[in-house]
Amino acid sequence: MHLTLLVPELIWPEPGDQLTLGKLATPGFEWLEGRSAFVRSTALPVEKCAGQLFGMPEVALAELRLAGEEMQPAKGGAWLCADPVHLRFHHERIVLADAGAFEIDTDEAAALVAALNAEFADIGVFHAATPRRWYLRLHAAVDHPAAPLSAVAGRRMDSELADKTSPLYRWLNEVQMFLHGHPVNTARAAQGKPAVNSLWLWGNGQASTTLPNRFDTVWSNDPLLLGAGKLAGARCHTRPDSLASVLREGGGNSLVHIDTLLPTVLYENTEAWRQGFAALESGFFAPLAGRPGKAIHQLDIVAPTIYGQLRWTLPKGERWKFWKKGRSPATLATTLAEGQPQGQPS
Repeated sequence: MHLTLLVPELIWPEPGDQLTLGKLATPGFEWLEGRSAFVRSTALPVEKCAGQLFGMPEVALAELRLAGEEMQPAKGGAWLCADPVHLRFHHERIVLADAGAFEIDTDEAAALVAALNAEFADIGVFHAATPRRWYLRLHAAVDHPAAPLSAVAGRRMDSELADKTSPLYRWLNEVQMFLHGHPVNTARAAQGKPAVNSLWLWGNGQASTTLPNRFDTVWSNDPLLLGAGKLAGARCHTRPDSLASVLREGGGNSLVHIDTLLPTVLYENTEAWRQGFAALESGFFAPLAGRPGKAIHQLDIVAPTIYGQLRWTLPKGERWKFWKKGRSPATLATTLAEGQPQGQPS
């Protein structure tokens, strides 16, 4: 089996944070790290990294994600992800929180989407796949360059929330004013909940009905990855909790997407990151370093992080090189932050 693990934010982004990185037991990860060839490349959001893994870096990400949803609206048209967000001021900067940081229930989402469709019918049609994931089918295609939501969620931003050259920029301001006065947000404010006061529009690009068949099996809880797997003709499963689940399914070329660390970094939840890494260590890294890992002919670990896109490649023939010592996540964080050499010690 050729196994690819896609693990965004595998390395905690604050190298000096010993409360998070200190005393973290990582023998399995260090074993793999020491024997693998390591490469760091330009940082990419996980959504674009996924397109790259499937051989289509410029594919329309909104349509990829839509393909993985249970909701299947009419095909065709120009689609954007139109995810509900909350904007707030923090230290004189705007911070964007996605719906992963606050709750929106099904009724609230349905009411807001219905109101947007009634008010802005000339622009397109909104669809809510879930309370957290919305889509906009535009009547006419628009070039709207915007980063995927994972690249902006939880981060401070300048006042410009979109490229001002986009035809949708002025319209998005109208949407924000409309949402501000909606009864759903009035009720949320009365209950002390964050308002759904804007949308993040992203994911336009070249549509595709098929993708190169890079993987036989795709494991993920993210509809974007599942949609890519579906369009590539792969078998698709929900995220596994351990290597054992993957090995039981078999498959020549498998992609496992583990996104449990991403929200902990976006919203600076250090304890949840440690717990997530510990689960990775026990469920995947330690077994990969041990006897179960011998069933893997090649292992690739791909980690989109603030330090860049990190990739470790371990061919089966490198497992026996017992003298190679790997680096801990704490050492790696320091090395990457300081721009020290990126290769492995011999």
